Amino acid sequence: MDDTRAHAPGALAPYKQRGQPLTAIVIAICAGGAALLLKRWFDPGSTHWMLGALGVLAALGLLSLLGTLAGFVHIRSMPRQRAFFDGLADAIDEAFAVTDSRSRVIYANGPYRALIGLGGKGRMVGVENLYSGHSDISDRIYRLAQAARERRPASEEFRLAAGSSAAGAKPDEPAWIRVSVAPIAASLGQVYALWRLADVSADRLRQESAFSRLQYIINYLDHAPAGFFSSDAAGRVLYINATLCSWLGIDIDQTMESRLKLEDIATITGKQLLLGIAPKPGAARTDTVDIELKTKEGRLLPVRIIHRTDFDEAGRPQPSRSLILKRSNSDEGATAREAELQLSRLFNAAPIAIAQIDRSGRVTNANVAFLKLNKAAKRGAPLTDIAAEPFRANLSDSLRQSLRRGGQIAPVDIALAGEQARTVQIFFAPAGQDVGETGQTIVYAVETTEHRALEVQLAQSQKMQAIGQLAGGVAHDFNNVLTAIIGFSDLLLARHRPTDPAFADIMNIKQNANRAANLVRQLLAFSRRQTLRPEVLSLTDAISDLGNLLSRLLGEKVELKVVHGRDVGLVKIDVNQFEQVIVNLAVNARDAMTKGGTLTVRTANVTVEESKLVSPDLMPPGEYVLCELEDTGTGMPPEVLEKIYEPFFSTKEVGKGTGLGLSTVYGIVKQTGGFIFCESEVGRGTKFRIYLPRHHKDPSREEEGAKPEDPKPKKQDLTGKGTVLLVEDEDAVRAFASRALASRGYHVLEADSGETALKLYEENREAIDLVLSDVVMPEMDGPTLLRELRRRGSKTRIVFISGYAEDAFEKNLEGQTDFAFLPKPFTLKQLAEAVKKAMES
Repeated sequence: MDDTRAHAPGALAPYKQRGQPLTAIVIAICAGGAALLLKRWFDPGSTHWMLGALGVLAALGLLSLLGTLAGFVHIRSMPRQRAFFDGLADAIDEAFAVTDSRSRVIYANGPYRALIGLGGKGRMVGVENLYSGHSDISDRIYRLAQAARERRPASEEFRLAAGSSAAGAKPDEPAWIRVSVAPIAASLGQVYALWRLADVSADRLRQESAFSRLQYIINYLDHAPAGFFSSDAAGRVLYINATLCSWLGIDIDQTMESRLKLEDIATITGKQLLLGIAPKPGAARTDTVDIELKTKEGRLLPVRIIHRTDFDEAGRPQPSRSLILKRSNSDEGATAREAELQLSRLFNAAPIAIAQIDRSGRVTNANVAFLKLNKAAKRGAPLTDIAAEPFRANLSDSLRQSLRRGGQIAPVDIALAGEQARTVQIFFAPAGQDVGETGQTIVYAVETTEHRALEVQLAQSQKMQAIGQLAGGVAHDFNNVLTAIIGFSDLLLARHRPTDPAFADIMNIKQNANRAANLVRQLLAFSRRQTLRPEVLSLTDAISDLGNLLSRLLGEKVELKVVHGRDVGLVKIDVNQFEQVIVNLAVNARDAMTKGGTLTVRTANVTVEESKLVSPDLMPPGEYVLCELEDTGTGMPPEVLEKIYEPFFSTKEVGKGTGLGLSTVYGIVKQTGGFIFCESEVGRGTKFRIYLPRHHKDPSREEEGAKPEDPKPKKQDLTGKGTVLLVEDEDAVRAFASRALASRGYHVLEADSGETALKLYEENREAIDLVLSDVVMPEMDGPTLLRELRRRGSKTRIVFISGYAEDAFEKNLEGQTDFAFLPKPFTLKQLAEAVKKAMES
């Protein structure tokens, strides 16, 4: 590293002066012009003298030209400007110098020369040589020099001991020097570096003073007799003092390595209480909270926390400051404090939401259950914020009355804001012994969401049950009427030929009676009292067989998609009734898609775990087979959805439906042991989900029960002989049945009640071959009659006739199975077949 000698303050070294080509050209032109002037002014006769003068001028011009090009001759045109910039550089307090690519100083300002002890003239020392004698500094200077050569900026700070010989050192105290280097962009490929030296001792002194004070504060907090911590809105612990660490058994050094969270030192309840504070933009909030902290060993430490949280103008919480006071029972008043501690635990851990409300209607204290109600349930927030908008006025009015009367008012039912499906009941209680003593009130919020849902479900269930009982009773009475109409029609048809003019009228009567009988069967299906003939089959096969029929029913505008699950299980259903369920749902879906759409039918297995998620209150867990029908129609609003299973409720126009479709579907599914659920949204479509119990075959029983199919029955003789005891309280039905059996060769004994039937049986015990009895009769019904006959030792065969399904009265038979069953309404032929079969068995 070479040094150079400066000739003047701030002067450039001569070896680095550059040529000036333009100046040289100007000098050459001036020299040529001077020669022409000499030639013109002087006498042409003095040739030798003029040639000599011109030669001298030519030599001077050539030397000036070459010197200017080489840079040895300079024309200083701006001495004042150069002096100005030199003065400007000297006025800068920071010492700096400019070096070339060989680390030689080519310029330095006054503070730099003063730093190295150089006056107006003398040896100019570069920064690299300035601290060469100090081993603890030279490595840093070397890094800076390397950065200068690599044309990148760099900076280093180092400390100089008091009285050191290094430049910049102070005689009475240490000094801090900051040395920085930065490249200077120059033309013609020249490389320069700017070195700056600044005394930063004052800054360092301020930093050390601030650090010392901070260390003092930290030491003060660490050794304070109370705990202290700070946390942010995310629950991260930003600072914790040594006192609290010792209480919790935490190593304070480890807290610096692994960031603590609130849940590491507080219970879940405590964390929720600390974070459950309503925003207060541009202000601060201080709360006193009694919670329990967790020690490293897992013990609970009861503490009282004075918790302060600041909020910015946008309401965002800033890091909190929490003072922790240990609640000790070692001194006087331990019993009272223990009672207070137990009360605090009960308050915070109570499953019922509890909050204390001040005169302004704001929450001053609350337990965890209250803070969990919704996002608006915060300490410092108005109580009315937890309620949905339609309920706020009522809650506000009740709160005002409570504060005025000490909480002695009726409870209020509200829906929670942001969660309209959740409801709570608010109870008010006085906060003090005397009314209005504290100007506060206590509120208890009991969630009633599930209770409301159960009430609605129970009311719906009771309504459906009542409608079912009504429908069943009406159907039973109608079956008696229809039995008589159909029966007497058969008697009339037996005495008229098809060519008889009255034959067509009688057939019309019978056909319309059969239509009425079909309507009654639908009512019985809804009331779950129809006769089912269940069989074990695959739901996949049953729906596949319906494919063609469904396609014709849906028409060209509606697309049918059938998606079967894998290995769908077996079900035990009446296939004819189940087909009616699918057809009814498909027709309704078609009518809801007037502009076309898609009906998707899906089947799938449902495991026990999956069934628990469907509707735990209505459907018990188990294995089910799911049949789902989803359309893309208009959908239904909630007020329609809750009435769809009611008989004769319909949204269709008059004459376009009986209104029994979905009620029949409901009854068939329920009587099969299944469950049906409906989801619908206006404008998006409707989805019905049918869950049928899965049936598992017993191989041994299946083999035993397997019988060869009977060949197609031939036309049989329905006449017979023997005595039949006919028991029926309906005169018309009894009259028809008596005439029908008599016409087939039977002797009939008629009884209009169970008591009369027993008397006739005692009188004709040996002659009676068969008892044909109604099920529902006043005083003594059919099952009671059967029990009395068996108690008296009768082995007589019995056939029950009823408008109800067989399983509707089986529970009253007390294990009796030796009977046959004929559902009403029945025709003359069906009656004769049933009696003939019973006589021959």
